[in-house]
Amino acid sequence: MTRTVAIVCSSFLALLSCLRGASADLPALAPALPDAPARSFEFTYQVHFPATPNAGSTTRLWLPLPRDDGFQDVRSLHLDSPAKYAQLYDPEYKNRIAMFKPSAQQAAAGFDVTVRFVAVRSEHRVSLTGAPPQHPSNATPDRLLLRFLAPDKLVPIDGPLAALALAHTSPGMSPLQKSRGLYDYVVSAMHDDASGEGAGRGDALWAASSLRGNSADVHSLLIALLRASSIPARFAVGFPLPPDKSAGDIPSYDSWAEFYIPGVGWVPVDASEASKNPTQQEYFFGATDANRVFFTYGRDLRLSSDQQGAPLNFFIYPYAEVNGQPVLHLASHFSFRDVTVSPPSLGN
Repeated sequence: MTRTVAIVCSSFLALLSCLRGASADLPALAPALPDAPARSFEFTYQVHFPATPNAGSTTRLWLPLPRDDGFQDVRSLHLDSPAKYAQLYDPEYKNRIAMFKPSAQQAAAGFDVTVRFVAVRSEHRVSLTGAPPQHPSNATPDRLLLRFLAPDKLVPIDGPLAALALAHTSPGMSPLQKSRGLYDYVVSAMHDDASGEGAGRGDALWAASSLRGNSADVHSLLIALLRASSIPARFAVGFPLPPDKSAGDIPSYDSWAEFYIPGVGWVPVDASEASKNPTQQEYFFGATDANRVFFTYGRDLRLSSDQQGAPLNFFIYPYAEVNGQPVLHLASHFSFRDVTVSPPSLGN
């Protein structure tokens, strides 16, 4: 081990010891508030794998599947496809995945996949002033706290981003105060503009210099600043549900972030929504509403041992390989409709 790596590991372990000592009996997730609004809906995720005459027998297709947690109850998950598939979890973040292994004939002709499920999504709100939540079963493993302090390929935590984090915090601040200062900076500085080259990749350096982008750009910048301030932070991605519609197509993904505070646990934030709706800036520090469906955590994902291409930047759209090479321009379609279901026991 080199001296530099040893220093980094040592600092990580020291911080982890502090986090563990302060919160060994505390949960990673706070319960939803008793009267928090929830939304129940049916979600449809459709993919078309194009005809590939020379695919052979090494074709693979991976799709993300929705996660169950204390704020999302997934029911009646159904996958429809002529291709054989298996459900698995990625090795690092434990995201739920469907991996399809079509026959040579199916790959040559092309095939379709439809994933349909019903979900009940609750508001996720964490009290930052009251007593700590009491859900120790949701505690985050030590190895993931370390992972959420480390950089990603497009989310560095040194150089200009470390300097920017220092400029918007001070040594006397608590982790929660630092988090609020960095959140307020990102909300005020970033603009919702995903036009042109560079936007939508979740490139924290690009976001810091351009001060615009979509939700991935906004939260990549925020996560970089939090991690540079020794605050674990993670990237969450799913799809938005329009609050003013009960059914329709969904054109693209949505993302948000969570950061970890000893004595509190994981705290949700949506700096992108707060930037677009300044009157909700206070609300989205410590809360995400029910108008979303959650699929995966993390960046730089390796989905399974079958994946031969580079790690994925993040995982919300379908990914396929033929003979180890990524398949470009997979056609996909996403839609939802509100439904009425019996309420789940979220937050228990």
